[in-house]
Amino acid sequence: KLYPNAKLGIGPNVEDGFYYDFGNLRIKEEDFESIEKEMHAIIKKDIKFTMQKKTRKEAEKILKNEEFKLDLLKNIKDNEIYFYESGNFIDLCKGPHVSSTKEIKAFKLLKISSAYWKGNQGNEQLQRIYGTAFATEKELEGFLKLKEEAENRSHIKLGKDLGLFFLSPLVGPGLPLITPKGTIIREELQKFLRSEQLKHGYLPVTTPHIGRIDLYKKSGHYPYYKESMFEPMKCESVEYILKPMNCPHHIQVYQNNLRSYRELPLRLTEFGTVYRYEKSGELNGLTRVRMITQDDAHIFCSEGQVKSEILGVIDIVLNIFKVLNFASYRARFGTKDNSNKYIGSDEFWKKAEKDIEDALKEKKMKYDKAEGEAAFYGPKIDFIVKDVLGREWQLGTVQVDYNLPQRFELAYEGQDGKKHVPVMIHRAPFGSLERFMGILIEHFAGKFPLWLSPVQVKIITVNDRNNDFARSIEKKFKDNNIRVEVNDKAETLPGKVREAQLEQINYILTIGDKEVENKTLAVRTRSGKVTFGVNVNDFIKEILEKIQNKTID
Repeated sequence: KLYPNAKLGIGPNVEDGFYYDFGNLRIKEEDFESIEKEMHAIIKKDIKFTMQKKTRKEAEKILKNEEFKLDLLKNIKDNEIYFYESGNFIDLCKGPHVSSTKEIKAFKLLKISSAYWKGNQGNEQLQRIYGTAFATEKELEGFLKLKEEAENRSHIKLGKDLGLFFLSPLVGPGLPLITPKGTIIREELQKFLRSEQLKHGYLPVTTPHIGRIDLYKKSGHYPYYKESMFEPMKCESVEYILKPMNCPHHIQVYQNNLRSYRELPLRLTEFGTVYRYEKSGELNGLTRVRMITQDDAHIFCSEGQVKSEILGVIDIVLNIFKVLNFASYRARFGTKDNSNKYIGSDEFWKKAEKDIEDALKEKKMKYDKAEGEAAFYGPKIDFIVKDVLGREWQLGTVQVDYNLPQRFELAYEGQDGKKHVPVMIHRAPFGSLERFMGILIEHFAGKFPLWLSPVQVKIITVNDRNNDFARSIEKKFKDNNIRVEVNDKAETLPGKVREAQLEQINYILTIGDKEVENKTLAVRTRSGKVTFGVNVNDFIKEILEKIQNKTID
């Protein structure tokens, strides 16, 4: 009504509400007020929604001026075409709908973005309008409050405010640059997982970022995964490609030696960076990138070792959740359905699915069975956590694979002296370091636990007379591998404290004349509690214990 020349695209429901794509439309968020006013007027009129069945010819006539709808109509194979009509408005839709506009009690338009028709950059760019609706105003208010909190916790906003990462137009979209502070968080996470993996017998490997295209043809990634891969590059008449997965490289490590049953399970691990061509419209900070560092491992084992290896992976995952304060989590167990898209015998699938389900039950993990969600080569577990805002994130995964060992003709010598094909288990507890880091920024709202904080202690001097003592304290902290900075600039004390608070420093130490005289510290915690007369060595000991125990503040 307000924009009669707008062309209709698609308008599905999504997790937080709905959106509609429009061609030939250019509005701003400032226009939402007038649009919502018109929407409220329509609701008051109590206009019915009625379903209409049309023939293809009738449908084409109705949609003759809607180029995008006609494009959709081509893909509908049925002879009966469903529409929904409301007053003077009719749209291609199978429904169902509420029966009348009066049933729409509470709604809000949220934001505008752009999108290519059918997600193809070669197609026309449309304007996408997002909105949401609830049964009551109270529910809507609750959602909007949660949305505001989520925006305040946005890893993109906090990443910039805290100086953790940034994107450079010269480097390219989806290729974040991690700053020194962000790299500390990343390296602490790597150190933590390496320590866990060492306890479980993992062996580190390092593999190249590229490989000959023949490697990915043999693995099946090329051409089947081609759309998500960067274009090949030629060097000395040989085609190479940026690796989209680490598994083919790890397979080469396995194949480098003749293997015996005595070596199994062989657990190879790498923080390996892979490259995937995500569409530019789908990129988002650290959570959707083109450079992905996976905490990847591939376990080569016998069929009889599958369950025990899955139990070991679950142990690592549960400990990560515990340490990082993810109290609510579940598993999604992907099994096969009756389609013919899967490889391997029914006997293999039954055993692999039983091993996974038995492991989940043994660990008393909540899980949902998702029929048809298995990978084509084997069943899998996806680990899903709920953050402090109640949002669910898929993190790690474990997948059983009988396909790649067969494609690469992997073998080991069994106790019987014969050749056997190993089972391959893919696993990544974090999923990807970039995405995991983005989730943690939002989960902790930038207030990282002490062991993860880029700067754990900030020393602030009251005046120049205190600088020498402050520097001597700084040295003591550094000698104990505590990350510390000194602010001895000629600025006001409240200004220095405020700056440190905005940086979300765990401990702020104020050094004045009294502290210099008594050789003590004034300690302010992130929560604002201040303690005077703190012994330096006692404080260092306390901090080191908290770091060692990975205490959550």
